[in-house]
Amino acid sequence: MRVFDGEKLLPPATVVVDGPVIGEPGDTRGAREIDGNGGVLLPGLIDAHVHLEDENTLRAFAAYGVTTALDMGTWPASRVDALRGRPGLTDIRSSTYAATSPASGHAAHMGLPEGSLVATAADAERFVTERVAEGADHIKLIIDSPGFGQETVDALVAAAHRHGLRTIAHAPALEATRTAQRAGVDVLTHAPLDRPMEDADVERAAREGRVIVPTLTMMEGIAAALARPGTPGPSYEAARASVAALHRAGVPVLAGTDANRTAAAPSSPPYGESLHHELELLTAAGLSPVEALRAATVLPALHFGLDDRGVIAPGKRADLVLLSGDPLSDIRASRTVARVWCAGIEYTRA
Repeated sequence: MRVFDGEKLLPPATVVVDGPVIGEPGDTRGAREIDGNGGVLLPGLIDAHVHLEDENTLRAFAAYGVTTALDMGTWPASRVDALRGRPGLTDIRSSTYAATSPASGHAAHMGLPEGSLVATAADAERFVTERVAEGADHIKLIIDSPGFGQETVDALVAAAHRHGLRTIAHAPALEATRTAQRAGVDVLTHAPLDRPMEDADVERAAREGRVIVPTLTMMEGIAAALARPGTPGPSYEAARASVAALHRAGVPVLAGTDANRTAAAPSSPPYGESLHHELELLTAAGLSPVEALRAATVLPALHFGLDDRGVIAPGKRADLVLLSGDPLSDIRASRTVARVWCAGIEYTRA
């Protein structure tokens, strides 16, 4: 069995699982042996942009090797809490509510709760404090047009940072991306669909240490859903061009799908399976297979502060995916999921 440890493909090796963590190599006394049958063992995959539903959501993720899911908007907090820490299932982190302007399209059409609404910069501290109280792991901001002014985005980012939380900006258009960058957000999510990021935008992201979760799967779906013959509309090519430029500039690109089952959403990528499509789209945008795998393992762990996972190393969480194919040769082989372990417990399909 070959091992991709989160950084590179290692020679054939044995990986020891000691309860919920990876053990020291060579200490196999009394262990049950599992033959990898010449496959490739990966760290558990991380989807860096999802919207949760219920336990079936976690099962769908686990079935496709996604052992960590980063939620970008699910409510109420009790619903999120009910999905945390499920033994043998996908582990989650969540923003709970996402902040949005009462004037935004999200407020008008997506059925967001009143607690999500931030009317002015003066409401920013209240919003963030409420999210902290309910255990949010990061703060999500929805930057639509119409929507927040710069002052309100600035205030939300500052409040989140005062509380030690990362900020993730929904920014699907170039001007939204610029608003987010001026405010100092940590993570951009969605690549602009209206026009590609310009050199100055890319250079700023690189200089300021920004990260992007482009959700190309969602951008592809939105562009297809809103396409009208003979009418300018959202451009998937614009999104892909931005990813390519950011990647060339050294901006970390993370794999995320925007998987959801929201009736009002313009596209609903399926849980679990869509992450494999995202890896394929990332390679088409210029990432190598190794870089695409890192985008779904070590990089989201690093940039979301999950220092116990994303790699295969002693002491790290035993989130593991055994593939029968070789994704380093062909990223489409990431779909050949044979077995999955979540914190050392093998996932078994119902």
